Amino acid sequence: VKPLTSPAQNTLVSVFIMSISIGYAAPSIFGYSSETTFRCVARSTTKSLSGISSQKSLKSLRSLTSHVKANKRIHRGVVQAVAAPESIKSIKNAKSIKESTIEDDNKYLLQNYGPRIPIVFTHGEGCHLYDTEGEKYLDFAAGIAVNILGHSDPTWAAACADQATKLAHVSNLFHTVPGAELARRLCEISFADRVFFCNSGTEAIEGALKFARKYALVQAQKNGGGSWRGPLRGHEAAHELVAFTRAFHGRTMGALALTANPKYKDSFKPMLTGVHQAEYGNLESAAKLIKKGRTAAVFIEPVQGEGGVFPAQKDFLVGLRALCDAADCLLVYDEVQCGLCRTGKNFAYEHFGVIPDMMTLAKPLAAGLPIGAVMMTEAVAACITPGDHGSTFAGNPFVTRAALTVMDRVDDPAFLVNVNARGKQLLEGLQAKTAGNPHVKEVRGLGLLVGIELDVPAGPVLTACRDAGLIVLTAGKGNVIRLAPPLIVNAAEVDTAINIIAKCLAALK
Repeated sequence: VKPLTSPAQNTLVSVFIMSISIGYAAPSIFGYSSETTFRCVARSTTKSLSGISSQKSLKSLRSLTSHVKANKRIHRGVVQAVAAPESIKSIKNAKSIKESTIEDDNKYLLQNYGPRIPIVFTHGEGCHLYDTEGEKYLDFAAGIAVNILGHSDPTWAAACADQATKLAHVSNLFHTVPGAELARRLCEISFADRVFFCNSGTEAIEGALKFARKYALVQAQKNGGGSWRGPLRGHEAAHELVAFTRAFHGRTMGALALTANPKYKDSFKPMLTGVHQAEYGNLESAAKLIKKGRTAAVFIEPVQGEGGVFPAQKDFLVGLRALCDAADCLLVYDEVQCGLCRTGKNFAYEHFGVIPDMMTLAKPLAAGLPIGAVMMTEAVAACITPGDHGSTFAGNPFVTRAALTVMDRVDDPAFLVNVNARGKQLLEGLQAKTAGNPHVKEVRGLGLLVGIELDVPAGPVLTACRDAGLIVLTAGKGNVIRLAPPLIVNAAEVDTAINIIAKCLAALK
């Protein structure tokens, strides 16, 4: 049995061993396949793992995957195989790995995602994903606009591995260096004075909802609110909220109330009361709903993603800012999907020059690990007192260290240069290639968030793209092809995606 010699292998073993004690699933976090982890650990310890009791068993496992030998990928010196240790005893061949994984998913996981696409990914590198069959896919979904550094970025993985050997979690009762540094750096590149960390985009929206209502209460109290019964109470202050058509803000109850699509909401009514919906882009519609003394906040995506990839117009946001100022209510941007360089600037609001009072951020911030943030001005932050809100896991040193690696990358001027160049290439290339296609109504977007609106359902096109080795998303009413690749994508990869999409669109009847 050969000892591990490469830095990548030694790092991987450290991550896997640490994951056992801290509860992180290292193989999925760092983009290495589970069987690769098993093989590395098997070479570094005499202790058997998950039913592997001998070298004979290890050789047997290797023989089971020998038929895909030609498709094995070398991933920074570590052979990527396909089996998970817990499944080894039942594995007969590579096909059964896929089948057993799908069977377990269907049997044990809550079926809230509907039938999943029957692909089992094992690992990724850069802008590519690989499955149990050895197939390679160009990823233009990036985990729904999450993996902005692509898959298995070596600097990111090394930082996570290093932090895992030091400190993963201590709660928010104490200070940690990565959390404090990340908050400072986010404030330094944005309008914000303070940051609240959470664990997802929908949690960020929930936090912003609470902060907006607390801000409205504090302002009302400052302005002499209250009566002989005592200080003004929350329901007596401005507490209504305004959101917009096609909006998607999340799936928890407060965020769901702001979300437009009834298919997400109807089964869970009654919703949070006092929420009104204006037409996106229609200032007159918004003006009818934003009322002084009633409206606490207006929530809007500067670029709608799930709703169909619709960038806002500058005049609309300028007018919305004026309406909020006149009504003494907060303007809140949801940049969970469009924020942190996705549109070609650090934050999407920079394209319009209209500053919010709060902004939510999540998906790309830790490049694949769960994190969310509410960024706010000091005026909002000053209204929040200890105990008003909190989270056990939020901003722990493990995830914030990963986010700092992202910040290091996006701070490099060349990073945004690439995003803008590739975004222009993608948008203009698709517009040219699809010109004259009767089913393409519009190709639109900003930076590397691009949508192709069709006059027919986009599902068949997604299937055709997938069969051709390209992963893309839908949006809108299911009639928009949404493209949100890793922000490290190169020109050749963009050209490949354009050509595949154009070919698949041409096959539409």
